[in-house]
Amino acid sequence: MIFEKIRTVPRSNELLDKAFRRGSRAKNGKISYNTKREAEASMIMTAGNILSDNLANVVRDFPSFNEISPFYNELADVIVGVDKIRVSLSSIQWASKKIKEISRSNISKIYHKEDPKLTRQSAIGRMSSVVNRISKDLEFLDETRNKLRKLPDIRDEPTIVVAGYPNVGKSSFVKIVSSANPEIATYPFTTKGLLVGHFARDGTRYQIVDTPGLFDRPLKERNTIERQAILALAHQCNIILFIFDPSETCGYVLEEQQKLQEELVNTFSAPIVTVYNKKDMVQKNYPLSMSTLTKEGTDAILELLIEKIS
Repeated sequence: MIFEKIRTVPRSNELLDKAFRRGSRAKNGKISYNTKREAEASMIMTAGNILSDNLANVVRDFPSFNEISPFYNELADVIVGVDKIRVSLSSIQWASKKIKEISRSNISKIYHKEDPKLTRQSAIGRMSSVVNRISKDLEFLDETRNKLRKLPDIRDEPTIVVAGYPNVGKSSFVKIVSSANPEIATYPFTTKGLLVGHFARDGTRYQIVDTPGLFDRPLKERNTIERQAILALAHQCNIILFIFDPSETCGYVLEEQQKLQEELVNTFSAPIVTVYNKKDMVQKNYPLSMSTLTKEGTDAILELLIEKIS
């Protein structure tokens, strides 16, 4: 997943401690063999390089939000705000360039006969000021990194999203048709776990997603973050599987379930396949039915989904 590559963003005090500690070592290593002027210049150069390079690495670690998929772009915008990320990254980039500029100009001053100690003190003070100025940006980006790394690993491959009220058999279906144990984790845009399974047919890899807490109740009952997350997932899905429980043992009458299905039909452009689960409990015949308890009909439903995606 693209956000897993983002390394921990250092805090301002950690960065300054690291830079000046190594700068002092570089200075002390020069004193015995070089002039004091060269020793002070070495501290400025070492500290400046560490600060500038570390800040540049922060910017490089974050992906370009113009180039990532709409799914991840929208989720990042839901959780932390893409514009806020861009502003903070711009501030970090400015600081990296500014520190390099401070380092070069002060090293030049030392070799142009200005007082080396005072010049070094001035350079260190200005570098510290720049880093402290972006301390909140560093904190924000580290918090952002931690949130983005928790996003689900939804890949750019044919995707089935499973919808329906709780306890109708959505997760059971995902587990039955997935070739491996599905991954489940809690993400920042929902209080429940998103279930992502994968399977392959004829050399093509598919993913199937159950979204408890998102596609299992009317949109009017959701907050802004949930609604945006739903739209982000809608970008990624090729087809929606809506599961009914005609036995109503899920706790919701069929009329309520039908209203949710109609809402999804009117909201999303992706085709919707409707299936009736718990065939083992209901004698009535439906156009498409299955039992996730006995697994009867689940293979046929999966093949139908693959056919419609193709």
